[in-house]
Amino acid sequence: MEIKSNKINSANAEITAVISKGIIEENVEKIAQKLARSAKIDGFRKGKVPVSAVKKQYGERLVQDAEAEALREVLNRGLSEMGIANDAIIGEPAITNFNKNEGNIEVSVKVAMRPEIVLGDYASLVQEFDKPAISDEVIDTRIKELANAQAAYVTVEEDRALVSGDTALIDFEGSIDGELFQGGSAKDFSLRLGSGQFIPGFEDQVIGMKKGEEKVVKVTFPENYGAASLAGKDAEFKVTVKAIQAKEEVAIDDELAKKMLPGQEDADLAKLREQVKIQIENEELSKLYNDELKPALLETFVGAFNFDLPEFVVEQEIDMALNNKARTMSEDEIKELREDEAKLKELRETFRDDAVRSVKATFIIDSLAQAEGVKVAEQEVMQTIYFEAMQMGQDPMAAYENYKKAGYIPAIQMAMVEDKVLSQILNSKMKEA
Repeated sequence: MEIKSNKINSANAEITAVISKGIIEENVEKIAQKLARSAKIDGFRKGKVPVSAVKKQYGERLVQDAEAEALREVLNRGLSEMGIANDAIIGEPAITNFNKNEGNIEVSVKVAMRPEIVLGDYASLVQEFDKPAISDEVIDTRIKELANAQAAYVTVEEDRALVSGDTALIDFEGSIDGELFQGGSAKDFSLRLGSGQFIPGFEDQVIGMKKGEEKVVKVTFPENYGAASLAGKDAEFKVTVKAIQAKEEVAIDDELAKKMLPGQEDADLAKLREQVKIQIENEELSKLYNDELKPALLETFVGAFNFDLPEFVVEQEIDMALNNKARTMSEDEIKELREDEAKLKELRETFRDDAVRSVKATFIIDSLAQAEGVKVAEQEVMQTIYFEAMQMGQDPMAAYENYKKAGYIPAIQMAMVEDKVLSQILNSKMKEA
């Protein structure tokens, strides 16, 4: 068997071979002899089946198995000649040519390998930055917000007007062109002003009213309102304020700290401020990382490292982008592409640069994760999916199974690795304020 191996670059190789008819026949004979020892064919005892009977029974299947065996030999010999280990290969080798002639088979197999990336002193590419500084005023504001969220509503006895944030106990009666409409009236309705609970403009006109005051509020239902009979219509609501409720003032002291730091025996206002500061720092740091530093750092690495990319991985990424684009296209646009191969190819090529960048970034993150010792186990992925599902009121197990069935787990895992490794690198460059 004539085999030629060509290591195109560090990430791609091609093996070509000419498989003679004699090799296929030899393989057929070996497979048939082996099968004869275990095959069950009517008229023969097990283990006593003639090879000729096996060939007659399994003819075409034997040829296919013999060709597959020859292909495996081509691949193994080619990889051995190039010194490529099996664990260095990415994905399945692609058979790009399988041409059967009268006396032989001409084959070509493309192999993709994990790129060789020399990271060097990658940490030197990362700029130092200051840890977000949190002022006392910001901490005070957050504590007041937390205290206000826990405060109870109490009835306001003083004679004053409603303000945003108050809760108004109201009766209202809505009409369009003088006619009451269904669902437009209620008594003793509790409306928190500023919540956006009612039609736009309604709450704004209630603000400023006093207890016992009656007023006609004029509004227009939005064009996209849920009830088609009301959408876009002008309406009037006769509103009567029956009571005003407001959040009671909460003292910012050690007692509040004990309520907000349950389980901490020595909880006081100083410790609450410390906890709130850490919380705000983490929020600000997360925003800084996700909005600015991580994207910029990944772009820096993509621009700094040059290495060969596996062709088939890039092509897969392009195909994925093309398929996503197709989902947004009309049937006529898709039909036009099907009928115009050149136009389809032109559109496909528009995704190449982004695909190359994406694939390059993936391999860089993989190498950085190894260098930084960052790993994300599937159990951690499961916990993340469970937590997010519970936050959204979904069944955690069902959400995880749906992701798994759709094949999204590796992508989620890779995203988590990227987040961890970039965070770890950035953390090492953060200066205390």
